[in-house]
Amino acid sequence: MWNYEKRLQYPVRITQTNPRLAQVIISQFGGPDGELGASMRYLSQRYTMPYKEVTGILTDIGTEELAHLEIVCAIVHQLTRNLSPEEIEHSGFAPYYVDHTLALWPQSAGGVPWSATTFQSKGDPITDLHEDLSAEQKARTTYDNILRLIKDPEVCDPIRFLREREIVHYQRFGESLRIVQEKLDSKNFYAVNPEFDR
Repeated sequence: MWNYEKRLQYPVRITQTNPRLAQVIISQFGGPDGELGASMRYLSQRYTMPYKEVTGILTDIGTEELAHLEIVCAIVHQLTRNLSPEEIEHSGFAPYYVDHTLALWPQSAGGVPWSATTFQSKGDPITDLHEDLSAEQKARTTYDNILRLIKDPEVCDPIRFLREREIVHYQRFGESLRIVQEKLDSKNFYAVNPEFDR
């Protein structure tokens, strides 16, 4: 069962448009370390995770990343709504505008379209959890970089919330890795893997 609560996980209330900021923040929508890729990564990996408690964590975090995607999109939308042609032209937002008007479209800050090639799903629990730990740190670093560039408190407030959640997710994946390692150690998986070592 999945419930969708029709409100943002964290409120976004931006009163001043600023397309230059939007061009930076959009990377957390469709950039290489953004929320779209994170959600797809965890929701894809959950199917081959052999341990139910870790499958649950992947599902929880994967769906929460969808909520974070909504927050990022709300930020970008509020920073770009009702722009005049002059504002679009002078802000450097014109190339994006020509292709997408003011709609949301997943891309990096550099304009590279989102691609599933930015994440991996291998079906090996150790490999996948290391991918997940790395992904959360890269996302945290991206939020750190955004906070270094942006000083508007209305924008920084939800960005700080998202950054904090990356840290929590990293901790949860650390717990998941310990669970998987304990279960594999009990089978002597590291000393002898019957599939390869005969």
